[in-house]
Amino acid sequence: MCIFCKIIKGEIPNHTLYEDDQVIAFLDISQVTKGHTLVVPKTHYDNFLTCDDETLAHLMKVTKKLANRIVDKTQAKGVNILSNTGEHAGQTVMHFHVHIIPRYDENDACIIQFNQSETQDLQTLASNIKIK
Repeated sequence: MCIFCKIIKGEIPNHTLYEDDQVIAFLDISQVTKGHTLVVPKTHYDNFLTCDDETLAHLMKVTKKLANRIVDKTQAKGVNILSNTGEHAGQTVMHFHVHIIPRYDENDACIIQFNQSETQDLQTLASNIKIK
């Protein structure tokens, strides 16, 4: 059983910020920044791509509500909302979850960096991916 399933079942203590019949949100034990929170569906889904649409929609509504409250209560200047999907994307717990990471300044402990890749043929790429 995964660590988040154990938290959901009450087998591992946590600092719950929100809970309903579909979702639980708790402070991440490894606080990247003050208020770093995980929002987790109670049903086990491996990741964002496998989560059903109804649960995903509800989870994102809860995420938005909590992110607003966290920013307000911690006086954060911004917030990152992210979900790592798959090992190659940095997912370490294979139970879908969303991180709410409050941001305070450019020197806080969270670094997200986007670098430009090699030049892409955007027209071909778009035509291969486009949903018709």
